[in-house]
Amino acid sequence: MTFTIEKYQDFNFHLTECHFRICAMSESRPRGRPRSFHDKTEQNLVQSLDRALTILRTLSEAQGLTLSELAARTGQSAPTVYRALMTLQGHGFAEMEEPGQIWHVGGGAFRVGSSFLRRTKIIDRARQPMDRLMRATGETANLGVEHRDQVLFLAQVETHEAIRAFFPPGTLGDMHVSGIGKALLAWLPLGRVAQIIHDRGLARFTPQSHTDLASLSADLAETKRRGYAIDDQERAEGMRCVAAPVFNAYGEPAAGLSVSGPTFRIGLEATAAIGKLVPAAADEVTAATGGRQPD
Repeated sequence: MTFTIEKYQDFNFHLTECHFRICAMSESRPRGRPRSFHDKTEQNLVQSLDRALTILRTLSEAQGLTLSELAARTGQSAPTVYRALMTLQGHGFAEMEEPGQIWHVGGGAFRVGSSFLRRTKIIDRARQPMDRLMRATGETANLGVEHRDQVLFLAQVETHEAIRAFFPPGTLGDMHVSGIGKALLAWLPLGRVAQIIHDRGLARFTPQSHTDLASLSADLAETKRRGYAIDDQERAEGMRCVAAPVFNAYGEPAAGLSVSGPTFRIGLEATAAIGKLVPAAADEVTAATGGRQPD
């Protein structure tokens, strides 16, 4: 095939024009948001998706619910909830258990949720220290972070004991009644702590729960002095926990490691010995993830 000068010039013009258009499209390509992304009005919500996610979140907070229970808890009609459940089921995000027609979160939700865990290397770097911690203490080791003013448990190395603490990945808990939560609060700026308490409150879970600011503040000051936090049956009676913070590159509390178990195995006298092991493991994770101790 041959080109005349006129055809070549015409071909070159169209090639240049296409290149210009591609560049223009590349430069103006949205970066994940439409131009109106600053608009937070309700018109930008996909109502059916919002309802489905509300249903999914409600399922995740329960051990199984019927259609009528889900409708009551979410404030939606049973037909609306059923259509959303069928859609979620089609994608593996919900599943129904027979008999009783009890709905649960499906395996698809776990697979998607696991992508959150892959965002950070801290889980991989914490695995061996947690395993050694579990073997040294004979109790379950946990890893958690602060997420939206709560403790989000990311990983756990369970003891082989029949009676043990159990916090599956994805579990959320109030910070003021959690060993990891208090270990993080103790090293957070006071303004951040005040905001969390203002937004979340200080709910009573057991007679040992801190329900006033003065009591919690004294506990956090002692936590920072000794280097580890103790949850002494504050979330669940009969359970005790020792926790210490993991710091990021700025010396800020980024995560927490803990050992938790029943009080008949973790007596108050045992917390001092465990209180040496847990901060050492947390410091190991801090170093492995490029963090540093705060000034």
